[in-house]
Amino acid sequence: MSAARSRELVGEFLGTFLLVLFGCGSVAVTVLFGAHQGLMQIALAWGFAVALAIYLTRHLSCAHLNPAVSLAMVLAGRMAPRRLPLYVASQLAGAIAAGGFLLILFGPSISAFEQTNGILRGSEASVKTAMFFGEFYPNPGMEAVVSMPLAICAEAFGTFLLVLLIFSLTEGCNVGRPDDALAPAFIGLSVASIIALLAPLTQAGLNPARDFGPRLVAWCAGWGDAAFPDRNGGFFWVYVLAPLVGASLAAVFFSRVLAPLLSAGTKAASGEEKDGC
Repeated sequence: MSAARSRELVGEFLGTFLLVLFGCGSVAVTVLFGAHQGLMQIALAWGFAVALAIYLTRHLSCAHLNPAVSLAMVLAGRMAPRRLPLYVASQLAGAIAAGGFLLILFGPSISAFEQTNGILRGSEASVKTAMFFGEFYPNPGMEAVVSMPLAICAEAFGTFLLVLLIFSLTEGCNVGRPDDALAPAFIGLSVASIIALLAPLTQAGLNPARDFGPRLVAWCAGWGDAAFPDRNGGFFWVYVLAPLVGASLAAVFFSRVLAPLLSAGTKAASGEEKDGC
């Protein structure tokens, strides 16, 4: 493997590991210890995790940290298709590693919480602790009413917004974009805003690797079928396929519609400046 490919592998693995570690960790410490109060604190923890992960790894890889984002980059012509499998594999490995580390770190506390609350791991009630790892709909901690079609729409729409914002915040012809040094912070704020909106419905996964990696750890650690949101394929349709579809639609919309408009606007503004306007 070339040095460039090795850097990309390490970057996507390390960035996704950090993102899942801090993000899922914020959910765990909230339920186990009451460390955070309210949805917005958890949303901001996820946003900070995304921003820090991008700052840490963008010199190693493109810091996608999400298979849906990587797919969108390919569809928009920002990344060669041959690099997609490496990115996705590295992201999934990083998410699994983070889920395993969280299980080691909080395993005794989770067992104590289950014992105190009379929760049998693997039972339907153990969703309360399985949610530390993978997402569920409706959110086990909220009183929302969410069907599978609505959950699919929520995850697709949330990922559409995320990818659209990522593209807009990094597009050269968008004169309103932040400085390159600040772009990761604004992407993190974008994630936090989307989570604050959609988490009551689906926990706002938006990332197939972030969902499947820790969920696989929970399945192997005794949660079994309770690690999955239903018996009708909801895990796949809601947390894998929907984000991929939403990201793909955003890539097509941005590259076919929004980017040309931004480019035309930039040229028009440049012409006005030359005319002394």
